[in-house]
Amino acid sequence: MISQELLDILRCPACVSGPGRKPGVDPGRLELVREGTWLVCQEADCGRKYPIKEDIPVMLIEEGNKWVQTAIEDLPEPGPLVG
Repeated sequence: MISQELLDILRCPACVSGPGRKPGVDPGRLELVREGTWLVCQEADCGRKYPIKEDIPVMLIEEGNKWVQTAIEDLPEPGPLVG
């Protein structure tokens, strides 16, 4: 499980960079869900979800995009970091 210190600094990469940057002083905050195995962006119009594999958050926008339409309760176990 990731530490609270890491959670405090991690942000959704899609919401904090480039032309898609969300307004505000601290966009892209993340919440731990599914017993600490997923990070979910808290921006109302984002919906990206990032798996935590072997205690390492996979913070790639492409990874977050894969899970936008998946409900939190339907997220699978993230599995190993290297498959």
